[in-house]
Amino acid sequence: MRLLTALTVAAVAAVGAVGVAHADDGVMKMATVAPTGTPWAALLKKYRQNVKKAAEAAGTEIKIKVYMGGIKGDEQSSVRQVFKGTLQSAGVSTGAVSVLVPAVDTLELPYLFKDFDEADKVLDAVRGELDALLATKGLKLLMYSENGYRSFGGKKFFKTPEDMKAVKMRSQESSVHVGMYRALGASPVTMSVGEVMSGLQTEVVKGFDNTPLFTQAAGWNQAVSHYTVSRHIYQPALILVNKGWFDGLPKATQDILLNEAKALEGKGRKLVRLLNPKLIENLKAGGLEVYEHTAAESEAFRTATRSVWALRRKELQDAGDTTGVAFFDAVMKAKGVAKP
Repeated sequence: MRLLTALTVAAVAAVGAVGVAHADDGVMKMATVAPTGTPWAALLKKYRQNVKKAAEAAGTEIKIKVYMGGIKGDEQSSVRQVFKGTLQSAGVSTGAVSVLVPAVDTLELPYLFKDFDEADKVLDAVRGELDALLATKGLKLLMYSENGYRSFGGKKFFKTPEDMKAVKMRSQESSVHVGMYRALGASPVTMSVGEVMSGLQTEVVKGFDNTPLFTQAAGWNQAVSHYTVSRHIYQPALILVNKGWFDGLPKATQDILLNEAKALEGKGRKLVRLLNPKLIENLKAGGLEVYEHTAAESEAFRTATRSVWALRRKELQDAGDTTGVAFFDAVMKAKGVAKP
């Protein structure tokens, strides 16, 4: 409780410096890079419908317009637009949120979660601390979703850390992702989602990591020949709103948005997870060579990247990000492990 209070105080002090999203036409605009036809699209469509129905039952009106497929820009751009107040909401990966709230990428430390159950347990346990951390940049957590476990795509298999030595790999703009690649001896090249396909085709990068779902949705599987199922990073996703905008809504409207989000949260996670086996088979059917790490190979990657945990905490500490360090420690506590 003491930790949550400290984070909340810091959030209140900072929120006055950020923008407020004004829905001038009465529409809550929500952006995502996820294409139509994906579980993300289904989830957001259902959320929009449920909110509308709940609002009508309460004798009020809430309109939500969802912009799919990166129409409003890449994930980092969407996060910044919500921060500035030019968008009310965005569904993005935690890695993308870290460009504005660096400590959020604690949730994407390599091999942080052993399975989905542990990921759910930890994320649910630190929800309050995460929301307070986001509030320092005028953001609010509406709903957890997920991208899932990330694996490696490239021109060859990556069975050992040595296989990645000096290979140019596309990296998200995240300290954790860059640090992971460096720990593996690879050469990380940060680039936005929209640049990756041409980067692979021109061999500016020779590989990437992402989930089977996004790999196919973005068409990146067409630019590589091999996919190594490593599951090295579990990537949550967050549906965020501009906190100033949300705080200005009537209490009844706030409750509808939060309650309908909570009701769908489990379904959003389930939709992505149910697809994974089929998606792996689709990669094979599409002509990719697919290889899954053995337990020993996973352990070699886990060992090689474990230093990233301590490095990330030190970076936050050196930057004077006390709320970030507190969030990092809260995640470790929820996992039941000592601070690195």
